Amino acid sequence: MQARRLSIPDCFEFTPRVFPDHRGLFVAPFQEEAFVEAVGHRLRLAQTNTSVSRRGSIRGVHFADTPPGQAKYVYCPSGSLLDVIVDIRVGSPTFGEWTSVLLDSAEYKAVYIAEGLGHAFMALEDNTVMAYLCSEPYNPAAEHGVNPLDADLALPWPQDIEPAVSEKDTEAPYLKEALEQGLLPRYDECVEYYGKLRAAG
Repeated sequence: MQARRLSIPDCFEFTPRVFPDHRGLFVAPFQEEAFVEAVGHRLRLAQTNTSVSRRGSIRGVHFADTPPGQAKYVYCPSGSLLDVIVDIRVGSPTFGEWTSVLLDSAEYKAVYIAEGLGHAFMALEDNTVMAYLCSEPYNPAAEHGVNPLDADLALPWPQDIEPAVSEKDTEAPYLKEALEQGLLPRYDECVEYYGKLRAAG
């Protein structure tokens, strides 16, 4: 498995080997040894999630109060999607910036999103499946969002696909509003928490 550090600090892309034959294929989208070598600590697994989305569906930009936040390791076992990570950590050198990765069921790439980062994606075809490995269980009281259509963020949603966004995500504040409301994680607190995770192994 190959690992690549993305332009936003504390998120990584992982590309596993795919083994096809006349029966189909075999792939291991998550491999702990490669993960620990890249990230510096083990992934605590508290919950797994699966979403199925029609073409154009946008989910996000979601994040949780940090610490502990909720780190995610995501991949696409069926279909294809554009995965987007947004740095919403106040004080980060890349605050307000984003990076994106195409995830699909051809290469089975995966993305790790550390605690405190915002996460969103758009399904590029019908019946696209997203699989999530989450470090913390779902905590509704600690969950927040930023509007994925925020013009200031200018996320790279394909212009030839009509977006479908939930009411909850449509009503989420823009990044500037979330900053003014004090909803966003602080970069220094996130970095301190990452250090504790690495120290714990």
